[in-house]
Amino acid sequence: MDRLSLSSNMRFLAALLTCAFASAQHPDFSGAWEPYRGGPKADQKLAAPPATPLMLKPEYAKPYEARRAAEAASAQRGEPLANTGTVCIPYGMPTMMSIATYPIEIIQTPKQITIITEAFSEVRRVFMDQPPSKIDDVAPGFYGRSTGRWEGDTLVVETVGVKPSIAGYRGMPHSEQMRITERMHLVAPDYLHDDVTLQDPVVLEKPVTFTYAYKRLPGYEMVEFVCDNNREFVDEKGVVHMKVTK
Repeated sequence: MDRLSLSSNMRFLAALLTCAFASAQHPDFSGAWEPYRGGPKADQKLAAPPATPLMLKPEYAKPYEARRAAEAASAQRGEPLANTGTVCIPYGMPTMMSIATYPIEIIQTPKQITIITEAFSEVRRVFMDQPPSKIDDVAPGFYGRSTGRWEGDTLVVETVGVKPSIAGYRGMPHSEQMRITERMHLVAPDYLHDDVTLQDPVVLEKPVTFTYAYKRLPGYEMVEFVCDNNREFVDEKGVVHMKVTK
């Protein structure tokens, strides 16, 4: 083998090793994940830890608690009040990250991480290695604008720009100043935690932190979910009823 061929082969090998090293730097979150609720016998390292208290400022706490009480009383009467899902409105951030037992799918590339939910087929995009967005520069929407970076094996995501009409964590109110910080990391080979912190100087007395836990679904293919509600209607009191056809 001549020197030119040897040099070319060495450069090719170095390129392969560089690519392999780069891909090995961060964990691979790609694939489908189902919400992991745990249970009494679940390994506590895999289940989500308890959330911190939700502490709203007084002017927001009173109507929030009144709404929660009305929802509980209405449900007990068998007349549930309308919510986001009933009226076919996307859940938005952060609620979209964990809807009942519906899975999410993560598509991971160096420049962008895309998260797709099976419920409502919602999509959010995390733009990697870009400066966090300024709130005033983001047009308010359902998902806001998310930027991400790696801190070792943890994916850190900052989201701003979720419009106030989108119900927040546990249906809490929020302002345009809400900032969502996520720290996504593997707690075991097939278990993923998304530690979420909400900050809102307008609505919250102090930040609230909670965790979404997921279990990997190997080989799962996401299915189409389109909200085409033709079975229910909401009356003038906000109560959901089934349509009756003759």
